[in-house]
Amino acid sequence: MPKVSAEHLERRRQQILEAARICFIRKGVHETSMQDVFAESGLSAGAVYRYFKSKNDIIVAIMGATGLRLRDFMEEVLHEDPLPPLDDVVYRFAEVIVSWSGEGGVTRLAPQAWALATYDPQFAGRVRDTMGGMRDLWIVYAERLRDAGRLPSDADTDAVGKLLVGLLPGFIIQRAILGETDADTMRRGIRALMEHAPLPVADTR
Repeated sequence: MPKVSAEHLERRRQQILEAARICFIRKGVHETSMQDVFAESGLSAGAVYRYFKSKNDIIVAIMGATGLRLRDFMEEVLHEDPLPPLDDVVYRFAEVIVSWSGEGGVTRLAPQAWALATYDPQFAGRVRDTMGGMRDLWIVYAERLRDAGRLPSDADTDAVGKLLVGLLPGFIIQRAILGETDADTMRRGIRALMEHAPLPVADTR
């Protein structure tokens, strides 16, 4: 029997992931069955199960690849010199999300994955790792903003990073449900907050 190349195996794996993505967007993750994936991919059950043991494994693979690409983006930002300003980073990040959020875009699956993570312990761990990794990178970005003098020297960079990581999931949900929000809107909103007088802060002492 001829040896199957690594390239062939990866093409077959991507074929399954693409078929599943189409099914998830068409029917929703919950309503999609493995039979749907078999039919969409044109592969047998055995061929699909060779690569993925369950529907959850497929979801994890799709969202994991997306999360890895977003982490790569943030790591590139952190290595830029000079460090790009916040409005530019948010705009560029939002542009990436827009490019993935068309009719068949993978970011349309993100809210479904987050919902699964609220009640599926096995899936929750994977999502937690991905989201936690992104949050850590935003915290590092906040630390670099502080070190560059763009935040006060005593700024709570942990809190800033945790705030910033929440902007883009909110952007994804707005685009999915309301539709009209775009990357430039995000940039203009950040600039408005940055350029005007500081907002009053409640005294929590």
